[in-house]
Amino acid sequence: MLTKLHIQNYAIIEQLDIKFSPDLNIITGETGAGKSILMGALNLILGERADNSVLQQDSKKCIIEGFFQVTKSKQLSNFFSAYDLDEENEIVLRREISAAGKSRNFINDTPANLSQLKELAVLLVDLHQQFDTADLSNEIFQRNVLDALSNNAALLLDLSQNYNAFTTIKKELDRLYLLQANARKELDYNQFLFNELEELNLQEDELENLDAELNLLNNAENIKQQLSGIYYDLKDSEQPVVQQLKIMLQKVNALQQYHPDIEMLQQRMNSAIIEIKDVADELERIDNSVTYDAERISIINDRITSGYKLQKKHGVTTTKELIELKDGLEGKLRSVLNVTENIEKLENEAGVKEKKAIEFAKIISVNRGREIDPFLEKVNNMLLQVGMPNARLKVTLNPGMLSINGSDVIEFLFDANKSGRFEPLRKVASGGELSRLMLIIKSLVAQKLQLPTLIFDEIDTGISGEAARQVGIIMKTLSAGHQIISITHQPQIAAKADTHHFVYKEIKDDKIVTAIRLLSNDERITTIAQMLSGEKPTAAALENAREMVGN
Repeated sequence: MLTKLHIQNYAIIEQLDIKFSPDLNIITGETGAGKSILMGALNLILGERADNSVLQQDSKKCIIEGFFQVTKSKQLSNFFSAYDLDEENEIVLRREISAAGKSRNFINDTPANLSQLKELAVLLVDLHQQFDTADLSNEIFQRNVLDALSNNAALLLDLSQNYNAFTTIKKELDRLYLLQANARKELDYNQFLFNELEELNLQEDELENLDAELNLLNNAENIKQQLSGIYYDLKDSEQPVVQQLKIMLQKVNALQQYHPDIEMLQQRMNSAIIEIKDVADELERIDNSVTYDAERISIINDRITSGYKLQKKHGVTTTKELIELKDGLEGKLRSVLNVTENIEKLENEAGVKEKKAIEFAKIISVNRGREIDPFLEKVNNMLLQVGMPNARLKVTLNPGMLSINGSDVIEFLFDANKSGRFEPLRKVASGGELSRLMLIIKSLVAQKLQLPTLIFDEIDTGISGEAARQVGIIMKTLSAGHQIISITHQPQIAAKADTHHFVYKEIKDDKIVTAIRLLSNDERITTIAQMLSGEKPTAAALENAREMVGN
């Protein structure tokens, strides 16, 4: 529950500290005194955005602090664990807004962002303001009511996990379908190009090597003639070069005794003879290996022609580029196959997730349907209690598209005058009727939602007299299990307070500021009498107020 609210330098509030009881807290005051400003300040620590326009004095920062006494719950434990925060019995939410409009947020003195404040606020407070009765016409609100009464929270979590997984897979499938469709447009052509290259089956540098071989074969006769003439002159002619060198070597040997350098020259000539003889033998080997082969030339020509044709077709000039092109086409063809395999796999996964989501949605729908009649019976009985004897609420539950919230289309319909014609709330219910209906519904779902604090900002708009008294009774009953904080203009509701705060304006240092005080029992009677009859209440009004407070 909210035990204390500290406000500093906010709007026309210089500094306020408000302590709340765990039961029914009523806040009253004249119009314009600043009651709604209190709700604005509370909204800030619950995650609403703000700027420097809220500062009363531009030279100082605005500080709003809310102190909440809590009991341990699974939801709170999960929140503190998720954000690595210390879980304590008291939670302090603080907002600081600088003159520059920059906001700093804290949870138990630990910096936090706005989304974290909002997430925590949902677990601490239900804040119902004057114009929030529009929520009643909202399908989300209506669905949440049925789900709270049906205890569907765990099932909705299971549904959302499976439905989110299903939609994520569907998005990936849509991407793969598009990829597959685009790939299939080129599949046949790419397959044809790949088959051409695969059939030729070129090896590394093959065309370049074939070019060289063809050049050799086409000049085989000339090459053999030249080679045979060279090695013939080196070792087989009448005066072969090798034999002549041997004769010269013998002559050099004879001169060895006359000069010391002759020996080295002798060795060099001997090496030369050996080398030239080896060259002659190699030339003969090459000559024997070169053979004119017309059949081989034809085969090479055909293969080179096929290779050059593909080079020209694809605008490349080397065997390497053709092989790289073939590998690229093979990759494209394989990717189409992989996409198809991935699609089949994801379609199976999507089917499993969708089936589970549908199963959870069906259970949720059954639970919702089971709660409708008991809910309507209680609401319609309480409508009689709050001065709407002819009003009736009706809830329709129709099948719809599967979503994260189930597969139901839910609508609250209203008949204010027993006409038998039920229409959507937004069309037929007045502001006062919506306010009372909202209070009734929230009183029924409050226990299910397990919210410790409910705040009503002028929910009594458009009602008075007995209807207002009954609204006060409902609030009083609700406060037995929940802390209630309500801003009201109705004396019948104010009379039910366990704690009554009065908001007023005063002049301080030549400035008008908002102040608040806790009323004693006598002050409460006077204030309620003023709400009944004006600034100067009559004796009858005072007696009436005393009786209202006494009851």
